Amino acid sequence: MTTSAMILGNDRRMLIIEYLQKCNGKAELRELVQYIAEKEGNTDRKHRKSVYVSLIQTHIPKMEREGIIEFKHGTIKLIQIPENVDVYMEIVNKNDIRWASVYSILALSSAAMSYYVQSWEGFIISTVFLALSLIQRMKEKRIVKREK
Repeated sequence: MTTSAMILGNDRRMLIIEYLQKCNGKAELRELVQYIAEKEGNTDRKHRKSVYVSLIQTHIPKMEREGIIEFKHGTIKLIQIPENVDVYMEIVNKNDIRWASVYSILALSSAAMSYYVQSWEGFIISTVFLALSLIQRMKEKRIVKREK
């Protein structure tokens, strides 16, 4: 399994990278625990403890072994961001619509409207944009499959 796939295989590891990027590559563990708990929608004491335990026992050691972070004295430092992680972080978010999908919908709508008003130039241009957005979606799927 590649490093990118190892990180992407878990939402909490992706959130670690996301938070460290927002904090210029360095953060306190307690701040990170609070951030992840908030992102998961549950900030009660029991859930924060669960987040803390999973970070200490699983995620931080795994990411340290991969050379992604360094953990000393309650401080986490981002050493390197694995290849393609930024792309995946944008693609993988569960409740988000990918940009390629938005572009596909817009291009399809534009093509339909151009066809309806019989604007053949608009129809051709919209069809080209639709094809490009579909190609992008296929590339995204291929990248995700390759990393798994």
